[in-house]
Amino acid sequence: MDGSENRQIARDSLFVLADMRVDGSPQEHRIKVRNLSDGGMMGEGTARVRRGSSVAVNIRNIGWVKGSVAWVQDTRFGVAFIDPIDPRLARLRANAEEDSAPHFTRSPPVAPPGQVRKI
Repeated sequence: MDGSENRQIARDSLFVLADMRVDGSPQEHRIKVRNLSDGGMMGEGTARVRRGSSVAVNIRNIGWVKGSVAWVQDTRFGVAFIDPIDPRLARLRANAEEDSAPHFTRSPPVAPPGQVRKI
């Protein structure tokens, strides 16, 4: 498959933060996932990667995915996954079933016992 055939694979443009390990190093790098498909992704970050490097990326709601760097251009790079994933999972809100409260709410302040809270 040449480069022009790869462009036909469906991609999902998104912006998700992820952690990445390069070549089995225990150090993790924070990267931005710019687009995602079942077979790969485009990432952006300050991690120094080279074409052919083995990487593992921890993608939200999917977990650690192994792959290899297919291309590098400045701070952006492409990763080809070893096993296909379901890219739709990355768009789901994390722990949606467990947390039904909106994230923008907070508990009101509580006055000490026997006192009235001033507003």
